[in-house]
Amino acid sequence: MNRTLIAILLALAPVATASAQTINPTVTAWQRNTTGATGYNGILADVTMVRYSANYVYPSSTCIPSYAIGPWPGNPNTPANQNYVFRIPRNPVASTGAGTATSLGHIGVLSNGVVFFNALDAFSYNNQNIWHRNAMVFEVGSMDACNGHPAPTGQYHPHSNPLCLSGSSLTTHSPIIGFGFDGYPIYGPYGYANADGSGGIVRIETSYRKRNITVRTSLPNGTQLPANQYGPAVSATYPLSSFVEDFEYAALLGDLDEDNGRFAVTPEYPNGTYAYYATIDAVGAVEYPYIIGPTYHGTVAPGNTGPGSGHVVPTDSPVTFTGFPCPADSTGDRVVDGVDLGALLSRWGQGGGAGDIDRNGLVDGADLALMLSDWGICN
Repeated sequence: MNRTLIAILLALAPVATASAQTINPTVTAWQRNTTGATGYNGILADVTMVRYSANYVYPSSTCIPSYAIGPWPGNPNTPANQNYVFRIPRNPVASTGAGTATSLGHIGVLSNGVVFFNALDAFSYNNQNIWHRNAMVFEVGSMDACNGHPAPTGQYHPHSNPLCLSGSSLTTHSPIIGFGFDGYPIYGPYGYANADGSGGIVRIETSYRKRNITVRTSLPNGTQLPANQYGPAVSATYPLSSFVEDFEYAALLGDLDEDNGRFAVTPEYPNGTYAYYATIDAVGAVEYPYIIGPTYHGTVAPGNTGPGSGHVVPTDSPVTFTGFPCPADSTGDRVVDGVDLGALLSRWGQGGGAGDIDRNGLVDGADLALMLSDWGICN
């Protein structure tokens, strides 16, 4: 490390000041279409505009990605432009009590403007609203190579890790791949082993597991059902995992809580944030509850869910964001300067978080080189 160069940069660097309008990843993490790129059926792709105010971010999208999608075997539906505008909280607030259950339909939006659904497929065994079918068992045959398919309304969506978007690597912390409608970020399947950013890069593991059952006569919480509410016995026709009630949460089994998230340091949030993870198993197969658990961790912003949702009209005079992510900017002031350098040096030789620009779980010379190459005002 060239300590003379570092000393000069520190001496010349401006001092950052706190700002209520700090640009956090809720604003910058979107995959904006700045070239007029199109996707399926010639529809404008990805996020077409990002607006933000003090409290919310409003991404606009068609719900069509720029990567190739389809075919969808046996699915009669086709993707269509949804003209979405969502309201994403910039400062998420954790729920108190049991939390809000995720609903059918979209429960969050990916960084490319495509929505995602929860684990359910809208049907239950014998239509009793008890044994709820797992979409990743009953609908997986209608999904494309990206894990997505179109709903009857033309919403192209995945129920699990969006393979063509996530860009996950075994050796680097996964990027933000979207946000829940409560404002908390969603990462791909890899993160820091420890919540403080240390321990290197590992696969982040869910704390849900398949229940040890051969008959479906009780619920995961131990409730014994009357005979007329039994599900089908575990079999080749209905293998274990066919229904979401086939899974149970076991605290501390993995890294994540019942909502499929945890509070941890990440490259984008060096001071820590609650975040969800798109979970996979040891061989790379998607793993229940896939993205967000049965409930949200935070308070869901209005206008995002329910009939006619996703067409928010902002009333708080948001401004349009035209910049791009700036990984070396640890403070969100859109300037890479001595404050960011100081944060990097304070973690030199340590784990990830502030200064881990290459996302490999170690702050070192490679990160310093990336910071110096981005020195100055972010574009």
